[in-house]
Amino acid sequence: MPSGAIQLTLDQAATFATIALGHVRRPWPHKADHVFMSEADVAPHQQFHPIFYGSFDWHSCVHGYWTLATLLRLFPDMPSAPAIRVLFDDAFTPAKVAVERAYLDRPGSRGFERPYGWGWLLMLQAELLRHEDDWSAHLAPLAEGFAQRFHAYLPLATYPVRTGVHSSTSFAIALALEYAEEAADDALAALLIETAGRWHAADADCQAWEPSGEDFLSPALIEAEAMRRVLGPDFPAWFDRFLPRAAQRHPATLFTPATVTDRTDGKIAHLDGLNLSRAWCWKNIAAALPEGHPAIAVAREAAETHLAASLPHVAGDYMGEHWLASFALLAMRP
Repeated sequence: MPSGAIQLTLDQAATFATIALGHVRRPWPHKADHVFMSEADVAPHQQFHPIFYGSFDWHSCVHGYWTLATLLRLFPDMPSAPAIRVLFDDAFTPAKVAVERAYLDRPGSRGFERPYGWGWLLMLQAELLRHEDDWSAHLAPLAEGFAQRFHAYLPLATYPVRTGVHSSTSFAIALALEYAEEAADDALAALLIETAGRWHAADADCQAWEPSGEDFLSPALIEAEAMRRVLGPDFPAWFDRFLPRAAQRHPATLFTPATVTDRTDGKIAHLDGLNLSRAWCWKNIAAALPEGHPAIAVAREAAETHLAASLPHVAGDYMGEHWLASFALLAMRP
């Protein structure tokens, strides 16, 4: 990336860490993804989720921990590093992981957090595997449970889910592929690659009818990000078919940051996440295109413009604060 491009500084990392430490163990308010099978399921959510009970909902708590783990690796001497280590030593224990895994194994949990939370849990495990501590070994049974979820679900999924919210299959595939690579899980990687190819290899001339009013992902760009990971050196040719007029900034909506009118409304605040995740996708797309490709400059510019639009709003109202730092970090991590 050129001078002035997206970079993560120590000060920004410290801010993100402070935000995440402030909510991963904040139990209320909470929005549960919970199927009541009997009276035994009527209990505080902390009983079922002794690790991931904070951050308003289970999946946001998972990627709050991912944020902390990533920042700890990138900036091991930052002021909050000791607090993160204490937190992780207390959270990632065999006993607590066993409770989280037992919830996943309930008959009523087949669709729990599918597929967004699945991808994020594997993304967290991928990051923990980069650390020398025992955290990843302790979390492994839960990660293996979610990997098994992908194996059970994807062969049954005739069609992708092309949304800009939690149901997006491209987002989950992108995250799960990072785990599969880090964990050397060749079987999962092969399944993810085959599925994405089956769904998207022939996609062309994307019209990008977006954003919708509650998107935090771009259906078009997150598909491109997933295919970047799937196709490797064959990605540029696919991208040229998928967005053939990208160098001319078309479709124009993909180059225009979303407007956020009310950051106290949790669904409208999703649009800040859209800007941040578009920055992530455009940054990665630019890096994957060959030198001299006419879309590189506009992709880099779009990444920086989208990041600038929503980075100042990562902290503030809890409806955004409990999750936006993770999406900013996706865009800014090296």
